[in-house]
Amino acid sequence: MAHPAQGKQKRQIVPPRDTPVKRAPGNATPAEPAGPAEFDEYLDHLRVERRLAGNSVEGYARDLGRLAGFAAATGCRTPDLSRAQLEEFVRTLLSNGLAPRSVARSVACLRGYYRYLVREGRLAASPADDLRAARPWPALPKYLSPGDVDRLLQQPDASTPRGLRDRALLEVLYATGLRVSELVGLRAADVNLSAGYLTCTGKGSKQRLVPIGDEAAAWLRRYQRDGRPMLVRRRTSPRLFVNARGGPLSRVGFWKVLKGYVRQAGLKRDVSPHVLRHSFATHLLERGADLRAIQMMLGHADLSTTQIYTHVLESRMRSIYDRFHPRA
Repeated sequence: MAHPAQGKQKRQIVPPRDTPVKRAPGNATPAEPAGPAEFDEYLDHLRVERRLAGNSVEGYARDLGRLAGFAAATGCRTPDLSRAQLEEFVRTLLSNGLAPRSVARSVACLRGYYRYLVREGRLAASPADDLRAARPWPALPKYLSPGDVDRLLQQPDASTPRGLRDRALLEVLYATGLRVSELVGLRAADVNLSAGYLTCTGKGSKQRLVPIGDEAAAWLRRYQRDGRPMLVRRRTSPRLFVNARGGPLSRVGFWKVLKGYVRQAGLKRDVSPHVLRHSFATHLLERGADLRAIQMMLGHADLSTTQIYTHVLESRMRSIYDRFHPRA
């Protein structure tokens, strides 16, 4: 098997255009940021040794780009930035309107990057140890009502191969709560419809089993029997869901498909694939599912991540209290 890092083009780290420029003192020209090769080594470390997902590595690459722009504007190389300068960098991110969660990820990137330099013997000590961002307020997940989900699922025209594919896509997403990358990455061999489950590969290349309901399984059978062969034609593809030319369906391709059906269904709110994932978890909780079981199905490494859905538990507890307490 080929090494995960082989055959991939190095990601060039460039400062974003909106990075504020602070001139170096005097007439000195700001120093060049640490070379892209140094950043690429760290990104390869994240990708290969830490086994971070591709989307996470892309996010860290953007964070390093912002850091490189800040370092260049202050006349320093990134390894030479002081703790005070890093704190100023974090304040700059916040003042530029970056979302608190994105700032928190950037701070985590800084800590990891400087820890990596220490490990490689390029720094004696990390200036980012214990660096913290302002703690973001926990955001409640956006989700659809069961009625809105039903309306969305009924939009694809199941008399066409693409419509069958799209109905199966939406049904499987809502029935399993998969991430969009996990959904489009499914292979035909990952689905066991007779046993009622599928195997998906999530973050960190971790595999998990997820149950699939009868309704989604029925649409998936129809797609595999009547839709997929018409899309693939004479081509061969290991992917379960293919595009109109028979190639692998991309994340962006599915986003476009979903956006079209959301508009067609007349749903007012902005609906992303993650909204259907949140709807899956919320509707299970509303009907009494155990939080730890939902954690396993969603592929959360920590139960605290799943606890964003406790607003549902709190609402249910209140209704139970009002119904059964003698003095409620």
